[in-house]
Amino acid sequence: MNDITYKPVGIIHSPFKEPEGAPIQPSASQARGTIEIFPEFVPGLKDLDGFSHIILLYHFHRSRKPELVVRPFMDTESRGIFAIRAPSRPNSIGFSVVRLLRIEGNILHVEGIDILDGTPLLDIKPYVPKFDSAEAERIGWLEDKVGKVESARDDGRFS
Repeated sequence: MNDITYKPVGIIHSPFKEPEGAPIQPSASQARGTIEIFPEFVPGLKDLDGFSHIILLYHFHRSRKPELVVRPFMDTESRGIFAIRAPSRPNSIGFSVVRLLRIEGNILHVEGIDILDGTPLLDIKPYVPKFDSAEAERIGWLEDKVGKVESARDDGRFS
């Protein structure tokens, strides 16, 4: 298979300059940020302002070399990388659902951001609950840990 190359469509700006202390999920953040879309991609923002939430796909530019088994946030046991949401992954792609507050030219104002400042944005998709939300019967090892997400913060272990 050939290598896959992506070109960022913008840059994410947030109050989180370093991994340490940043929220580990957007649901645990009320922080606001902006997304600067590069000029050649601005036409692609047409009609996005009709959505209250958007999906951001981005490159974890500060994550370290991936390992396939690591100790995730909120746990003391090592887990397989595909069973956790840590940033150090074989393909360092991040995914966050944030509230879209408004669009001013090439700048998106968002809330609920958990992403480091300066992160390259790969893509934006509108969040549509009917398409993007599923009722899960099982959430694996996170079953008794999801209630800790509001207080959990990045401790730098993946950067």
